[in-house]
Amino acid sequence: MAQYDVLIIGAGPAGIFCALQLMETGKKILIIEKGRSIDKRYCPAKENGGRCLQCENCSIVCGWGGAGAYSDGKLTLSGEVGGHLAQYIGNNPLDDLIQEVDSLYQSFGAPEHIFGAAPEKVEELQKRALRAEMKFVAAPLRHLGTGYSREILEKMYNRLREKGVEIRTGCRVQTIMEEEGRVTGVVDQEGEEIRAPYVMVAPGRENAEWFEGESSRLKLSRSVNPVDIGIRVEVPAVVADDITRDIYEPKLIYYSQTFDDRVRTFCMCPNGEVVQENNQGLITVNGHSHSDYKTKNTNFALLVSKSFTEPFKEPIKYGRYIARLANLLGGGVLVQRLGDLLAGRRSTSERIRRGQVEPTLTEATPGDLSLVLPYRHLTSVIEMLQALDKMSPGIYSRNTLLYGVEVKFYSSCIEVSPLLETRVKNLFAGGDGAGITRGLMQASVSGWIIGKEIKKRLQ
Repeated sequence: MAQYDVLIIGAGPAGIFCALQLMETGKKILIIEKGRSIDKRYCPAKENGGRCLQCENCSIVCGWGGAGAYSDGKLTLSGEVGGHLAQYIGNNPLDDLIQEVDSLYQSFGAPEHIFGAAPEKVEELQKRALRAEMKFVAAPLRHLGTGYSREILEKMYNRLREKGVEIRTGCRVQTIMEEEGRVTGVVDQEGEEIRAPYVMVAPGRENAEWFEGESSRLKLSRSVNPVDIGIRVEVPAVVADDITRDIYEPKLIYYSQTFDDRVRTFCMCPNGEVVQENNQGLITVNGHSHSDYKTKNTNFALLVSKSFTEPFKEPIKYGRYIARLANLLGGGVLVQRLGDLLAGRRSTSERIRRGQVEPTLTEATPGDLSLVLPYRHLTSVIEMLQALDKMSPGIYSRNTLLYGVEVKFYSSCIEVSPLLETRVKNLFAGGDGAGITRGLMQASVSGWIIGKEIKKRLQ
């Protein structure tokens, strides 16, 4: 049995920033991460003809830095997007903490440039969005890119190690231990008990389902979050240039005319590439932008948010079912030209080759997304593509590529206090896997908040 003062589950942004807050205390701190360390995080698929090797722990979605920090590194400097922290701590405190955390990122080497800070550009996009029946959410953004993200994460890793923080990678937590309403530690996959009077859980989206199971066992109250299911769109970069040049990642929200469902753009990657992820055996799609090289395409996700009512309480299983269907038909990610989808036919390699968009994810299988996505989701996606075409003519083109599916496995929202403490004494929860945040910046802030509170109690 090992004994520590603080135990942090998950080495994504929430876990890292909790540790950064605590590293000067001189206490015995352990970070447990099931994925690989930063120097070993790489995807072997490209070395094997693009074929996913079904790694036990996919380096795209887990490991030191988590999914969002490692892949693209977009720091949204607004509390309006990226999570629900304002509901716990208020808007003004959240804005102050975002600035505090952003300064720390800069101290580790984040670039100075901020996209979307020019008021005249923001106003112009807001007007254009309104004409297209969409809402543009102004959110200044600092873009790290995959290259910068890796450098920053390496510096954070080294700083924490220098300060005596112990980091175990390739280690999976099985059970959270509780005695008389107070957390006492965890049990890992080898059956070892790791004791600590303070435990912070930041499992990330990759382990949201595991945390749901643990929260049920611990009788933690939860509310069901919407599930986000959709596709990733790829167009020539010049088509989207007028909305990405100054803003980089415009946040656009649309409500479909047919079903009144909320559809939003997510993770826009100018001059980026489409990538595949392995989510515990399910192959889904995502996008990356790099700081060191650019492609001729821009990609972004269109996600349809759907809330469920009683008696259904398992949105993650619903999302996994949709992803599993795509994998069944295509052996992984499916790709289809918009023109083929509208014509009611599957895409073929020849049809895609004749198109004007050269796919950056060459491993995707040409197919028919109408056999995968529910009619409601597909209709809402098509309607938003039509709306986006009013802002950037050329997006609703027969040559536009659609990849599917993209699913965000957010956990049910765990009931926590404004200090992000659960009903179990000294058990804190943060980040996307707890259903509290939905982005890199607010996940980092959640860890910073928890670290501050634990430090206060330690003293």
